[in-house]
Amino acid sequence: MEYIVTNLDSLYEALGEKKLQEILNDFECKKNIEVETFIKENAIFLSKQGISKTYIVTTNINNSNVIVGYFTIANKMTKVKQDFFGGKTKKRFERFAETNKSSNMYLTYLPLIGQLGKNYHNNYNNYISGDVLLRLACQQVKEVQKLIGGRFVFLECEDIPKLKEFYESNGFKCYNNRKLDKYESESNAKYLLQMICDLSDID
Repeated sequence: MEYIVTNLDSLYEALGEKKLQEILNDFECKKNIEVETFIKENAIFLSKQGISKTYIVTTNINNSNVIVGYFTIANKMTKVKQDFFGGKTKKRFERFAETNKSSNMYLTYLPLIGQLGKNYHNNYNNYISGDVLLRLACQQVKEVQKLIGGRFVFLECEDIPKLKEFYESNGFKCYNNRKLDKYESESNAKYLLQMICDLSDID
């Protein structure tokens, strides 16, 4: 199956905010209400402000182009323990990070895959797998890095075994926990796992 990845900004310019909002309002993700709320209430605003960029993934179903999922990319600072990496990966990472000797941490800005979700409206989620959606997000990051440099990407997820296993099976490794403020999450999670991937190891 073929997928088209489109920056939300392009849809905004082509359709206008009202029409685009109507389209996004059909997005459903009851398994993760934050994913649904983000695309309906925050995606356009944050994209216009340049805080994060949302990418819509569509495919052709019954001669109609429909949204099967989306992902969001931002640029965020993160901290990684100096002893987390080893060998060649450590040398690669040091090129993109500053070393804080007092805390024994690397400090760096990296692309963050902030949101990742499938569209359950009309069972469109059945037309794309989580593996494919994550791969499309990573490929988009790699395209950006062709222009500005970089090799790594990170994401944050709840400490749920299935989620952790999913990301690990796609090349991500857990390097830290980040404590959440109360306003950040509608779930009961107190922290998020931070997971990183060396995209030079991903096809």
